[in-house]
Amino acid sequence: MSKPKIVCLMGPTASGKTGLAVELASQHGYDIISVDSALVYKGMDIGTAKPDAATLAQAPHRLIDIIDPSESYSAADFVRDVQVEVADIIAQGKKPLLVGGTMMYFNALQKGLAPMPAANPELRAQLAEQIAEQGLVSLHEELKRVDPVSAERISPNDPQRLQRAIEVFRLTGKSMTQLWAEQDAQELPFDLVNIAVMPEDRTTLHKRIEARFEQMMAQGFLEEVKALHQRGDLSIDMPSVRCVGYRQLWQYLEGEDTLEDAVFKGIVATRQLAKRQHTWLRGWEDLAIFDSLQSDLLGQTLKYLESRII
Repeated sequence: MSKPKIVCLMGPTASGKTGLAVELASQHGYDIISVDSALVYKGMDIGTAKPDAATLAQAPHRLIDIIDPSESYSAADFVRDVQVEVADIIAQGKKPLLVGGTMMYFNALQKGLAPMPAANPELRAQLAEQIAEQGLVSLHEELKRVDPVSAERISPNDPQRLQRAIEVFRLTGKSMTQLWAEQDAQELPFDLVNIAVMPEDRTTLHKRIEARFEQMMAQGFLEEVKALHQRGDLSIDMPSVRCVGYRQLWQYLEGEDTLEDAVFKGIVATRQLAKRQHTWLRGWEDLAIFDSLQSDLLGQTLKYLESRII
């Protein structure tokens, strides 16, 4: 028997994925599964652009609001959970639709999990000392030498990802890119049809990112981060607080930046995230990309899906 075909809808942040997904769900029988490493956290709604109550009533999303910000959620957790959700949706006679911008999750699902080494506290301390003495640029220059593919994907201003990429190389003698290439893909009980949406003009995406960040601030994003900050059990080293936008406002609350600078840095960090997502998507195999600003986006998407899903 042929495997069921599952649609993966990808795209950079602020590209219009959610709008298209909701139309597919509400009008064409799809059931949405979120593929987003930030939407898993409870109480992190505004800064993650989590769908509001009205949207969720129209098109429920699975794998959102499933853990507390003090907890961690890995790509391995996602691969495990998404298969459960897909099976449940199919059993109900519906069509699963995986939607999001966390490319690491999509990659883990489609290509398997790379055998990455565990974090090494001693090496982390050495890298922190190197950053203090030589700056982040020294790590990025080293990454360019040992793993140019990851260096293109990771921003020179992203200490966590930079440290992790260098840590992996120093511990294993292999780059993250090489380890990803050596991973073993698992046999999935379904086949995947990959599509992506994004504006053809990158400038348009940048404007949308800035407008959305400003809208989030008007909706109470700072108050949301204040509530997290006041809990007392969270820190900037946790994955939840390191989410784009949250980290920058957290640093403002810690007195490291003015609010104006924090907002500016949050917008810049979001643009950098979109650039990394673009980099992932440029190398994605068997991917149909649609301009999210075209007038008949839904129609063109449905036409393509009908040609791929028989």
